[in-house]
Amino acid sequence: MSLMKTLTYLLITLSGLSLSAAQGETTETYLNFESHQFRPVTMSPSGERLFVTNTPDNRIEIFDLTGDYPQHIGEVMVGMEPVALAARTDEEIWVVNHLSDSISIVDVGTSPPRVIRTLLVGDEPRDIVFAGSDMQHAFITTAHRGQSSPYTSLDNPGELTTPGIGRADVWVFDTSNPGSAVGGTPITILSLFGDSPGPLAVSPDGETVYAGVFKSGNQTTIVGRVLICKGGISAEPCETMPGGPVAPGGLPPPNENTEGHPMPGAGLIVKWDGEGWKDELNRDWSSVIRLGLPDQDVFALDASADIPYQITAYSGVGTILYGMAVNPVSGQVYVANTDAINEVRFEGARKRDSDITTVQGHLHEARITLIDPETARVTPRHLNKHIDYTKVPASKRIRKRSLSMPVAIAISSDGETVYIAAKGSDKIAVLDSEKLADDTFKPSNRSHISLPGGGPAGLLLDDARSRLYVLTRFDNNLVVIDTNKRKIVNQQFLFNPEPASVRDGRPLFYNAFLTSSNGESSCASCHVAGDKDELAWDLGDPFDVMMNNPAQVVGPLRGAKEFHPMKGPMLTQTMRGIAGHGPLHWRGDRTAGNDPGGNPMDTTGAMHKFNAAFVSLMGRKEVLSHEEMTALTKFSMQISPPPNPIRALDDSLTPMQAAGEAFYATARSVPGGVTCAYCHPVNRERGLYGTTGLLTNVIGGRPFKIPSHRNTYERVGMFGRAPSKTLRENGEHMGPQIRGYGYTHDGGADTVIRFASYPAFRYKEPELQRRQIEQYLFAFESNLKPVVGQQITVSEINLSKTTDRVDLLSERALAGDADLVVHGVIDAEQRSYLMDQTGAFHGNRRAESQLSKEQLLQLADLPGHFLTFTAVPVGTGVRMALDRDEDGVWDGDDLLSDTTEQRLH
Repeated sequence: MSLMKTLTYLLITLSGLSLSAAQGETTETYLNFESHQFRPVTMSPSGERLFVTNTPDNRIEIFDLTGDYPQHIGEVMVGMEPVALAARTDEEIWVVNHLSDSISIVDVGTSPPRVIRTLLVGDEPRDIVFAGSDMQHAFITTAHRGQSSPYTSLDNPGELTTPGIGRADVWVFDTSNPGSAVGGTPITILSLFGDSPGPLAVSPDGETVYAGVFKSGNQTTIVGRVLICKGGISAEPCETMPGGPVAPGGLPPPNENTEGHPMPGAGLIVKWDGEGWKDELNRDWSSVIRLGLPDQDVFALDASADIPYQITAYSGVGTILYGMAVNPVSGQVYVANTDAINEVRFEGARKRDSDITTVQGHLHEARITLIDPETARVTPRHLNKHIDYTKVPASKRIRKRSLSMPVAIAISSDGETVYIAAKGSDKIAVLDSEKLADDTFKPSNRSHISLPGGGPAGLLLDDARSRLYVLTRFDNNLVVIDTNKRKIVNQQFLFNPEPASVRDGRPLFYNAFLTSSNGESSCASCHVAGDKDELAWDLGDPFDVMMNNPAQVVGPLRGAKEFHPMKGPMLTQTMRGIAGHGPLHWRGDRTAGNDPGGNPMDTTGAMHKFNAAFVSLMGRKEVLSHEEMTALTKFSMQISPPPNPIRALDDSLTPMQAAGEAFYATARSVPGGVTCAYCHPVNRERGLYGTTGLLTNVIGGRPFKIPSHRNTYERVGMFGRAPSKTLRENGEHMGPQIRGYGYTHDGGADTVIRFASYPAFRYKEPELQRRQIEQYLFAFESNLKPVVGQQITVSEINLSKTTDRVDLLSERALAGDADLVVHGVIDAEQRSYLMDQTGAFHGNRRAESQLSKEQLLQLADLPGHFLTFTAVPVGTGVRMALDRDEDGVWDGDDLLSDTTEQRLH
């Protein structure tokens, strides 16, 4: 730091003028949302410019490609968590802002570049492409919900109670006229029969768009609480205990652990085989399952029609779809995906002379799936067919040949070479397209380009220059590869505001070479992007022993307090917001309470207990070192959940939600007089939203961790689980659905209304009050207020239409829901501002006078001026608007003393 900066920083500190103090008591200047990047690199149509999403810094970086190597020439602040972008022309790019639920239209043809309009779309947009005649249509994937979605209303937020509808939306805009409404007006919104939409690709002629479902599922579902028949499997329906499903016998053996302790009743994962819902013994449970799972993974859309529409859908592509590309010669669609093996029970080592199954070392398979649009043939290709899954641990030689988490694909212009970004392997694989198609390729480390410490997240092929541009997520680096020599020839590190604890721990979360035996799976394989895969897994171990449960149990103990090693199916839980939650996992069996002097409420200690999974699940010879596990724990504790997309932006509740909140807080839910809120409170100080962190006895008579409710809205999509034997036998089949798992620990309750029927609620009006609670749970509070991330761009073109939204953002910032930052161009100069708690806006130069909101809007009303207002998390505003590198000298003053290159690099 220069002497001038040091003196300036001391003056600021001593005089008490630090704006961050005025913004509230917080030390959080960076929140990690761990958003998956779908299309983070693109090129202008002329090939002269390269555009890269700097996701952690909420910016787009611009590079000149006319020289030997990319030269950084500019940047522009967009929305929060940009994850994809596409160039419409040489002068205009569109950027997908995942957390802001918005699209930034950026003019890159003027200097400096500027956001000229913000479009508002559905929840968590992920990818974007241009297609159709003259590329006149923009296609954007979003979830079927969100405050700007037409499907979120006072009567039915997000259509969350409607069975059998698509929940993967594709918003389509006319690029020449995105609409006159404040946030734009799509010409159509296609609701595809899937959930969590993700990657997009375009046919060579631009007439067809392919849309993939991100977390697509694999046609597995749950049979709820199957009984254990006396004497093992029964040839008749198991009737030894009440409440069991009508089925051909009980749980498959084994039904007790190595000590002879019988396991508690549990669910059973079954898989559709084309004829019925079959378990591992090939027994058909179709009489119990009252829904269908068509598992539509990729959809073909007519992009050239005046109003684009769905043409067809393809199934059997994969479980998690990360990226897609189309072969420019053959027209075949290539889908980078992983496929889960969750129908196989148990973890732990394989035992000699035992037929007990295990998923150790074989949780997922990394694949490229080929779709032939002419024949509709879907052909998966396993990238790691060299792995012998019966040999655990695998050798290092096997691990070196493996690819983990294929997330992006690029194909050469002649259609002969396929480049695959393997995020979990720090590699780019280079494969012959014909050998991939006919499955004659041989997995080999010699066909890989190593990117040490990088974690490639996206790639772009520049055939004309024999260059491959790769964005690496772990170190936020643009890597340039010479495709002829297959080696790195240039690197450009992007500015990164993430703390070291996030950067250091991330590789241990994703990198399968570091954390698994055969190099295929990692933590992120199930906890996709720090979240979940929407599946249940039965990861008990029959060869393990009972474990003491040291946690406090709320209410009377109805069964054994110990943890049985055979726990039955459990839904994958999110890693978002787990800090301060005490013991972890559904049962709270990851606990520090059994350590000498350990505290059951120590979440950091609980996270360390997952270290055993690197042996029992990943197949390593040994657990991670203490230092490695500490780094992984620090990273995991910092993953933040998003705002609730159902709750109104002003944080108000609808009449139904408000009535549900009141009933939730006051009505007795179980005998003994406790309310829902007694076990599921909101504790903002501890970051607990729907849980105390303790255990209780309400599911099957055994202790379970009290779960939170902040992501209840994400579980919607399973309809068809009947609540009683009579309805199971005679009830209506609900038809095709998009999910095989719903609520509770194993996903056995299909809907919130079913979940709300489990306890002994004392309803006066049962149907109405359950619906009220249901609506409240959908809108349940989360760590961030709903306005966080929301934005709008103001200019002379739309000033009169945008003032109401600007007022909303400023009002919520004054209420303490967010910090309000402003970025844009004034007098041909990039400027930024932060609003304080008096409503005054501070520019990024300290000597300047403060401006009122009205004065800022007057500036935006001048020709060539554009200002984007964004609500950001409380405590992050100073960094995001005034002091990017947090050196105490504001950015505008930094620019006067340093060059941009010095400041960034």
